[in-house]
This record gives sequence, structure tokens and C-alpha cells, in this order.
Amino acid sequence: MLLVIGIVLKILIVVAISQGTVAYLILVERKVAAYAQDRIGPNRAGSEFGIPFALLQPLADGAKMLLKEDVVPKYVTKPLYILAPWIAITAAMIGFAVVPFGPVGPDQIINFQIAPNVNIGILYVFAVGSLAVYGVILAGWASNNKYAFIGALRSSAQLISYEMPLGMSILGMVLIAGSLDLSTIVDWQDRHVWGVFVQPLGFILFFVSAFAETNRLPFDLPESEQELVGGFHTEYSAMKFGMFFLGEYLHVITVSYLTVILFFGGWDLPYFLDAEQTGLISAIVKVGVLLIKVGLVILFIMWIRWTLPRFRYDQLMDLAWKSMIPLALVNLVATAAIVQLIRTYWV
Repeated sequence: MLLVIGIVLKILIVVAISQGTVAYLILVERKVAAYAQDRIGPNRAGSEFGIPFALLQPLADGAKMLLKEDVVPKYVTKPLYILAPWIAITAAMIGFAVVPFGPVGPDQIINFQIAPNVNIGILYVFAVGSLAVYGVILAGWASNNKYAFIGALRSSAQLISYEMPLGMSILGMVLIAGSLDLSTIVDWQDRHVWGVFVQPLGFILFFVSAFAETNRLPFDLPESEQELVGGFHTEYSAMKFGMFFLGEYLHVITVSYLTVILFFGGWDLPYFLDAEQTGLISAIVKVGVLLIKVGLVILFIMWIRWTLPRFRYDQLMDLAWKSMIPLALVNLVATAAIVQLIRTYWV
């Protein structure tokens, strides 16, 4: 019974924190955009109450989204039209079940993971993350709008194309660490070296593919305003549109966690923190280290969005099929050969 209560509490905490984080990430992104475009950006919401930095702006944005008229066009296929945004946000949320938010293990006072010791953790994240493409396709098809449908086709082709290099790029770290469990991969980096130093090509391929999977610039072709109006969510408004937006930001958070956990040592801080430290204070410090790293990755993703121009669609597909997939295969084969040689002759 206590175990069930603990899991329910973890789920509620993760859902509450992730929703709040998304709200304030939107504020941060608006400020980054304003800085990149040399304008002021949000700076007033909350100033009447003495609250600085427009910290009430996310509440204003949320209220606006909830109070807007929820228009459902007559010509849409209503059940699928309503289902699509729910699929998008659910696929983004359930991936957090196996993502460790701090140290995990039998020696830890608190396991910072909803479902600890899942030995197929990374496989689960990729499996549920790929379900998001159903939300996109259903949204485009059920809208009965040619711009939405073309946007859905472009988005599904993009997501499926970049799934392959994304999946293959992490297999090098899986081979080296010898596990699909994310906390085990962090432990390996803690005992040896961060993944980015043993898998630099894998890291680059993973990070570029992650941009495409989250529909972030320069890979936001599914909703390019100049050609497709709003893309697959052209016919969505109010909170239904907000759910697609929320799902996109949750994917950004998940991708940032995976980047840090797979390639930047997770909660490891060389010379200061190691796996042998299992006290409550060291656990809190490790969670802080992980959050700082994740925050830096999210800021980098925002900076890229407001810096690089958008690819053309043919350039996007060429990059996936002619460059990234062959490079991911080469990286995988080379890593497998080196790991086998080391285990045969040195271990």
C-alpha cells in the first residue's frame, strides 16, 4: 500500500512540476527571442503587484488559453479531431515514467524515478515518444483541411525519418555501458568518463535528430507559416492548440534529460560527486546538478531556434537519409567492433 501511495505521489509531483516548468519555459523562450531580436519582450505582467521580470506572464498566457472560444469547425471528423491533442500530450507525459530525476539505486534514501530499475528504460522512452506521430496524423486528417493534411504528411515523414538516426545514435552508449537502463548508463559514466567523450559522433547525431523530433527550428517544417499556415494544427484553437504546444515543450524537456543522462554524466560532477555518496544531502546536490545541466541544454535549444534559418523540405530529408542514417550506421558498427575487441583482449 505504501509503495502504491509513493508511486502516486511521485506521478503527481512530476506532473505538477513538469506543467509548471513548461509554463515558465515559455516565458524564458519569449525573453530569449526578445534578446535575439533586439526587442523588449514580456516585462509587465505582475509589475502592478511588485513582482519583477514578468513572472505572472505564464498565468496570463494560461488564462488566455483557457478563456478563448474553443471553435470546432463543422466539417471536421469530431472524435479523432478531439482525440489527437490528447494523444500528443499523453505520449509526451508517459515518457517521464522511466527518466531518472536524480540518483537511483538500492542504497539511495529516495529513488528519484517513478519506475526505477526498468532494464528497458531507453527503449520505453523511444517507444512511447514515437506515439506522438499518431496525434499529428490524426490532427491533420481529421481537420479535413488541405493545409493541415499536408502539414501532417510532412511532419509524419520527418518524424519517421529522424527516428532511425535518433535510435541508432544512442546504441553506441548502450553497447559501451552494457545496459538499456538509464541510471546504469549514468553509473558507467560516473565510474569512467562522460558519454560525449567516447561517443562524440553519436552525441551530434542524437542532438540533431532530437531537434527534428521535437519540431524545433531549423526543423519546424510541419507548421511553416509561409507555406502551410499553421500546419497540422491549423484548425485547432484555445486549449486544444495549447495541448499540442504543451506536448512540444514536454518533448523538449524529455530530450534535454536524455541528452544529459546519455552524454553528460547525468548527476555526475567529476571530483565532487560520485556514486558512493548516498546521503540525503548528496542526493539533493545531485538532483541540483542534473537540473542545472538540463536547464543549460534547454537554453541552448532555445538559442538555436532563434539563430538558425529553417531548412527546405528536400534539404531536411536529404540530411536524414543521405547523411545522418549512414553516419549512425558507421558509428554503431565501429563502436560494436571496438567494444568487442576490448572485451576480448583487455577484460
